[in-house]
Amino acid sequence: MPIRIPDELPAVNVLREENVFVMTSTRASHQDIRPLKVLVLNLMPKKIETENQFLRLLSNSSLQIDIQLLRIDNHESKNTPSEHLNNFYCNFEDIQDQNFDGLIVTGAPLGLVEFDDVAYWPQIAQVIDWAKEHVTSTLFVCWAVQAALNILYGLPKLTLKEKLSGVYTHKILQPQAPLTRGFDDQFLAPHSRHAHFPTDYIREHTDLDILAESDVAGAYLFASHDRRMAFVTGHPEYDATTLAGEYFRDREAGLNPKLPLNYFPQNNPDLHPSATWRSHGHLLFNNWLNYFVYQITPYDLRQMNPTLD
Repeated sequence: MPIRIPDELPAVNVLREENVFVMTSTRASHQDIRPLKVLVLNLMPKKIETENQFLRLLSNSSLQIDIQLLRIDNHESKNTPSEHLNNFYCNFEDIQDQNFDGLIVTGAPLGLVEFDDVAYWPQIAQVIDWAKEHVTSTLFVCWAVQAALNILYGLPKLTLKEKLSGVYTHKILQPQAPLTRGFDDQFLAPHSRHAHFPTDYIREHTDLDILAESDVAGAYLFASHDRRMAFVTGHPEYDATTLAGEYFRDREAGLNPKLPLNYFPQNNPDLHPSATWRSHGHLLFNNWLNYFVYQITPYDLRQMNPTLD
């Protein structure tokens, strides 16, 4: 089944050109089915690009999904037209009394900013606390992982001396876990962050299950026992050229960035990179939707009582 999104959202045409089955709200209204309600808190500056990336992964599922986009920063965006935000995004006040099957909190370019200096830090904390009672399962991605570990577990911000950028090899630690079901023993995934996620540190200071890690990039995938929370420290949603775009942006800004590791063919930025993590990204999101959302969410969302039984 497809994702259900507003008829005029730019992602409709982008995904249809890729032969992805997208159902507009108009058509979905004629089907007698209870879709999963998934809220996406998009913290990335280029919101349309990020929408396309996450909706592409959410669309490759047998479940019908009703997408709601959320914003918590009302400052004027330099990268997204205000008309787009006004037409397709809701504010927290609009949905705070509702329940959702799933919530995705994206990354944000805030790796070198202290939590208290983040303009919308109180709103982030509010949404994460709200999700405990209003969302079946929440998926945190990249910077959102660091934010959630601080808010939920009181862990301090750990920062790498140099930015981690590239495509890294990971190994699964619990192959029978629902979230890693079907994963290869080793798989590739991109990272682009200053945040540091040491596996042993997370294991010692939280009750989370570490499911996959990288010898270089650290803990990659971990989750709560009750499946109510999942954490992904990389960017499985990235397009093939996203890391390239970040590299050239930083180079033009005079930041002298290092080449993303294991990314450009022959380490030559003039050559077009390939996505070597696409199948992993789709499987990860399918597993989250199936085992962490669909299998434990209540049919009647007015009664928020997720259960593994």
